[in-house]
Amino acid sequence: MENLIALGQKYVMNTYNRQSKVFVKGQGSYVWDSEGNKYLDFVGGIAVNILGHCPEVVQKALHEQAAKLIHCSNLYWIEPQIKLAQKLAEASSCDKVFFCNSGAEANEAAIKLARKWGKGRYEIITMEKSFHGRTLGALTATGQEKYRKDFEPLPGGFKYVPYNDLQALVDAIDHHTCAVMLEPIQGEGGVNVPDANYLKGVEEACRLNNLLLIVDEVQTGIGRTGKAFGYQNFGLEPDIITLAKGLGGGVPIGAMLAKEAVAQAFVPGDHASTFGGNPLATAVALAVIEKVFTEEFLVSVVEKGEYFKEQLNQLKTNYPIIKKVKGLGLMVGCELDVENGSAIVQYAIEHGVLINIVGNKTLRFVPPLTTSKDEIDQVIGILAQAFEEVG
Repeated sequence: MENLIALGQKYVMNTYNRQSKVFVKGQGSYVWDSEGNKYLDFVGGIAVNILGHCPEVVQKALHEQAAKLIHCSNLYWIEPQIKLAQKLAEASSCDKVFFCNSGAEANEAAIKLARKWGKGRYEIITMEKSFHGRTLGALTATGQEKYRKDFEPLPGGFKYVPYNDLQALVDAIDHHTCAVMLEPIQGEGGVNVPDANYLKGVEEACRLNNLLLIVDEVQTGIGRTGKAFGYQNFGLEPDIITLAKGLGGGVPIGAMLAKEAVAQAFVPGDHASTFGGNPLATAVALAVIEKVFTEEFLVSVVEKGEYFKEQLNQLKTNYPIIKKVKGLGLMVGCELDVENGSAIVQYAIEHGVLINIVGNKTLRFVPPLTTSKDEIDQVIGILAQAFEEVG
C-alpha cells in the first residue's frame, strides 16, 4: 500500500487531503483496502453509492449497454437518454432535461439557463454556507469564501444571504435579480435543515418577483432524504433542479431539469456536453431510479434515517460532545461541540468505519440507502467508543 500511495503522491495532483488507504474492492456497504482490511462505508463516495458498492442492478445495466453502444454524439437521439429524461420529468416538477457529467456542470447549466431566461436580469441570489461546485460559475455561486478566495477574478452577478433567513433574501432582491439558487438541505455547509416554512417563503418570494427557483439536488436528490427529490419534503415546485451524485449509482452523470417555459430559453448552440447523457451513463441511471423511485424503497430510507437519528440522540444523552443531531432520511449530521472533530473521523477509520466531517464540527453520514439497521448499530458502537476515548 505504501508503494501505491508513494506513486499517487508523485503523479496525482494534490487536490485532496487523502487518508492513507487504497481501496480496491467494494460490496454492499463495505469496502476493502489493498491489505485486505474491511471497512463499513458511511461516506458512500459522498452520497454517490446509493445502492451500495457494485450493486447487481448497476453491473447488469453497464454490461448490457456496453455490449450495445457505449458512446454516441448528442447530434443524434439516444434511447436510454430519452427514457431517463421521461422518468425524471414525470417524478419531478419539471418537463425537460439537459444531461451532463457532474453536479458542477449541472449547476453551470442552471446558471446559464436562468440568465438566458432573465433577458437582461442576470443576478442570482445564493446562500451563505452553500456549495454548488468547483468550476468558476458554480464556485462563485458557492457561499463560502474559503473556496473562492484564491481564484479571483470570478464571474460577477451573485449575491449571498444567510440560509434560513427569509427577510434577508427578500431584502436582497432587486431589478437585476433573475433567480434564487439553494440546496434544500445544505450538505457541505453542515447538514443544515431549514425551518419548516422557510423554503415555502423563498418560493413565494420568487413567484411574487418573477424569479426562478433553482434547487440544487446534487446531494439531496435520488432518494437520499426519503423522497425522490429533497425539495418534495417541503412542498415546493422548483423551476430548475440540478442532479448528480446518486443518479448514476457510482457512474458519473449529471442533469439539469427545467419547466417547459424556462427550458424554451435554450436553443441549439446555447449549451452542450460531449459526454452528457451518453448511452452507458443514462442506461445505468435509468436502472438506478427504477429501483429507488418506489414507495417501498423510499419508506425504508425514512425508517432507517429516523432510527439512525434516534440512536445518535441516545448517544447525545451520554456524551455532551454531541451538540445537535440533524438531517432527513439517510442524510444525517451530528454536530459536535468542539473546534475540530477530525480526531473522531480518524478513530473511526482506524476501527473499520468510514465517516467524514464538514465545517470542522459536523460528522456527516451519507451511507448507501440500502444500509441496514445492524450496520447503523455498528457505526453507533464505534462512535460511542470514539467519544469515550478521544471525544
